[in-house]
Amino acid sequence: MARDERGVTAQSEDFAAWYNEVVFKAGLVDRGPAKGTMVIRPYGYRLWEQLQAELDRRIKETGHENAYFPLLIPQSYLSREAEHVEGFAPELAVVTHAGGKELEEPLVVRPTSETIIGEMMAKWIDSHRDLPLLLNQWANVVRWEMRPRMFLRTTEFLWQEGHTAHVDEADARRETMLALDIYHEVARDLAALPVVPGEKTPGERFAGAVATFTIEGMMRDGRALQAGTSHYMGVNFARAFDIRYTGEAGRDELCHTTSWGMSTRMIGGIVMTHGDDKGLVFPPRLAPYQVVIVPIVRGADTAVPEAARDLANRLRAKGIRTQLDDRPQLTPGFKYNEWEMRGVPIRLELGPRDLEAGTAMLVRRLGGEGKQAVPIGSLPETMPAILDEFQAYLLTRATEFRDEHTRTVDDWTDFADAVSTGWALALHCGARACEEEIKSITAATPRCIPLDGEAAQGACVRCAAPAVYGKRVIFGRAY
Repeated sequence: MARDERGVTAQSEDFAAWYNEVVFKAGLVDRGPAKGTMVIRPYGYRLWEQLQAELDRRIKETGHENAYFPLLIPQSYLSREAEHVEGFAPELAVVTHAGGKELEEPLVVRPTSETIIGEMMAKWIDSHRDLPLLLNQWANVVRWEMRPRMFLRTTEFLWQEGHTAHVDEADARRETMLALDIYHEVARDLAALPVVPGEKTPGERFAGAVATFTIEGMMRDGRALQAGTSHYMGVNFARAFDIRYTGEAGRDELCHTTSWGMSTRMIGGIVMTHGDDKGLVFPPRLAPYQVVIVPIVRGADTAVPEAARDLANRLRAKGIRTQLDDRPQLTPGFKYNEWEMRGVPIRLELGPRDLEAGTAMLVRRLGGEGKQAVPIGSLPETMPAILDEFQAYLLTRATEFRDEHTRTVDDWTDFADAVSTGWALALHCGARACEEEIKSITAATPRCIPLDGEAAQGACVRCAAPAVYGKRVIFGRAY
């Protein structure tokens, strides 16, 4: 297979191999000692912290409060909502012994927190005046994974999960869509992912939900990635956990609940949406380092190192995340390759001649036309616009790629061809058996019914039964 000098497989040769190699070589992650677990290294965790901080701010701005709930959940809690426990049963990790004794009741390691939070909501809610109850939790969850892939599917991962309770369906559905809008905004404006918001078909809904909504992104191999989900639970969990309130008329009513989450799989989505054969490409608004400065020092010269440090400090003072790479044991060429691998949006090179001219050489990670001489003195003022241009370039590039690999189809042969390289927009009967047949033949599943999809009627692309959603469904192979 084609490789660069650092041993990265070309995307066109084997995208899965490229992904596995680049997340390790770029220092994002390492394997944990237990099967399917990952260690998020400092560079990868910086990316998560950027995403977490921005998402947390948006969640709090809409009135939600952070809380924390136990990692261990009594097994009986999950059994109260039959569809929920059935959906998660194959993925559960269960503690049966502790303190040298067998437990009277096994404890499930948190796969998601609807049940434990539902139990607490039932204690905290009495009246309609207690609603809406808007909670969010930042936590880890465990879902036993047989085929792990770093960030995308690991036994343990990090996420936030919102859980809310409301007086009626209308208010709960507004909350469900509010969460989806937040995810859409974060994915598009911060991660530069042109995701498509839509509703899941019944066969793809979250276990126990009445309706599930999603944002779906296209990776550079044409596959889909579910980047965030928001669920309207109806009164299913309220009934199971007796989450009730006394209404204004004095009647006892069941609450309507929601849940929604975004996880560290977003890191995988960023890698697969923007990366290339040189390695990672990070959108500036989330990049651990937005700018790296590489001083080119000859002999005992002190002027260039001092100028590089001064420039780094002035950029940082403007809020620009800047890394000064002044490691003396490494050549500039090695550093260039390393920071390209690690996806830093902008590289600044500063040598003696540049310093004499009062300039630095600016190199964009993607989309530039080689090196560009820029005045050192004005860089702290001009850099924000340069970073914004790079951010916009990544979103445009990803959007064009998605659109070029999405086809509207009415014929089965065209459908099979479309999902082999990207997405198919097709009419669908909605039957689970038909979805399973499509998956068994093509490995494609219905990703979502786009919220902004145009009205369309006709026959199912596979079985020719009448289509039921009034618009086309996105089908694609997925992670």
